Amino acid sequence: MRDHIGAELRAAYAGFEAGDLPGRMLDLLSRLDGALSREAAAAGAAFRDGLMSAVPGLRAFALSLGVDATQAEDLVQETLMKAWANQHRFQSGTNLMAWLCTILRNHFYTECRKRRREVEDADGALAAKLTAPAAQEHGSDLRAVWEHLGGLPPLQREALMLVAARGMTYEAAAEVMGCQVGTMKSRVSRARSFLVESLGLAETSAA
Repeated sequence: MRDHIGAELRAAYAGFEAGDLPGRMLDLLSRLDGALSREAAAAGAAFRDGLMSAVPGLRAFALSLGVDATQAEDLVQETLMKAWANQHRFQSGTNLMAWLCTILRNHFYTECRKRRREVEDADGALAAKLTAPAAQEHGSDLRAVWEHLGGLPPLQREALMLVAARGMTYEAAAEVMGCQVGTMKSRVSRARSFLVESLGLAETSAA
């Protein structure tokens, strides 16, 4: 059951990552790439390559937070700009994706607080936004898993997406969410249990 859920979430992530990036995102990447290309140090080139390769995954993570495509693009652009401005704070050899996801997540919740917006999904609005990628629209299992994600508490949903869909270690995901590794494991476990029960997989397995 754990492998089944993980496979479906990874499929959704792959569908998001495979999608074409919008024009304004490509323009920003081109400008950042040009600026980074002028860096003489090898570290500058390595940072550039890491930043560019992380963009599809960042976009998928932003979408999994329940925002629409336009908001996701805004989150990714802001993340890229902040990462570029603070690249001196990134320690070479550490997990770049975890660092970038932390920046994106912090900015998302900062904006939520600024707008006094309720993060909980009391009216099901989040579930409506969490739609599977077009390339996967005919996969009934994927649609079912994706639809039930909206019923998870935000912290459990993020934990599950980082570990089961993005493939991060518990340690890296805990760093992104600013919690203990044990807390991260508990959130992922509870999220998986919720999906198993919601999807009726426990009864199927027992049968």
